[in-house]
Amino acid sequence: MWETVELRDLRVFLTLADELHFRRTAERLDLTPSRVSQTIRELEQKLGAQLVHRTSRRVRLTAFGERLRSEARPAYEELTGVLESTHAAARNLEGTLRLGVFSAPAGGPHLLALVDAFDKLHPECTLEVTQLSWDDPFAQLREGDVDLMASWLPLEQPDLVVGPTLSRQPRALAVARDHPLAKRERVSAEDLAEYRVPRFEGWPKEMHEAWIPSKTPTGRPIPSQRMRVGERDVLDIAVRVGRGEIVHPTAPTAARVMGEYFDLVFVPITEAAAQQRARVAPARKQSEAACVHPSRPRRPPRRGERQGRTRAEDVAAVSASALLTTARQALLASVPDERRA
Repeated sequence: MWETVELRDLRVFLTLADELHFRRTAERLDLTPSRVSQTIRELEQKLGAQLVHRTSRRVRLTAFGERLRSEARPAYEELTGVLESTHAAARNLEGTLRLGVFSAPAGGPHLLALVDAFDKLHPECTLEVTQLSWDDPFAQLREGDVDLMASWLPLEQPDLVVGPTLSRQPRALAVARDHPLAKRERVSAEDLAEYRVPRFEGWPKEMHEAWIPSKTPTGRPIPSQRMRVGERDVLDIAVRVGRGEIVHPTAPTAARVMGEYFDLVFVPITEAAAQQRARVAPARKQSEAACVHPSRPRRPPRRGERQGRTRAEDVAAVSASALLTTARQALLASVPDERRA
């Protein structure tokens, strides 16, 4: 009888093993408690052994249940992962996938190659790329004007889902060519306390502190100049850096965008964590235009998490999976200042 055990049987058992409660298990899986109980009884019959001790108030795993949980969970998660990735890679995407980028450097140095590779793999799905305004960089994502976003991290917004990480890049300080720091081989994060940096309105606090901190690692305050930026963000920053009004902590890829045209110098910053880029999608928001796909196999929901997801979340998940697969295929050769995620 064990040959008739199905993935859904294991999903119910593994969720019950976490909750040890039929009602909470049912809520997580969007089932009824009676259906959960029936599934467990059928699984016990198929395996020929009792998996749980049942009382009126609690559920406790038997020794056989404990063994099944410890041995089955890794195999279940690996198998569902293989099924999910295979399904996402094989499924033809259709429609339009709208990708917003936080800034041109956030798109990464291989953005065009990624788009070309995506078009070849999914000819029925159109990938549209647009740069978002820095005044409120996540507004268009929240309002459904874009489906996905390539953004810098960290990002701790409860209504947004972050990941997977697309790439990592070291930090650099943009300065005018005649600036005192321009001839340095590298600068320390402590050096920022001697110069003025930009402060952007509309950025999440956690991102701004990681990107352009308000204090040095030893606690010294860093002078700042508030800026409202929108469509002219790169121009405004580059002009102010070139005039010596500010220095701008950024990433080496920014040199490709504004270094050549504005004659800026980009000096590596020591004692600064590498800057990460990642895919960002709305957590629970309906979206109209996006590449469509069917349902996918899923892992057991974690404690406190429900099984169901909105269509927009599924769209974002499978589209991001296809996009990330395309990225890894396109980025066969890394550049010196970039490291594959």
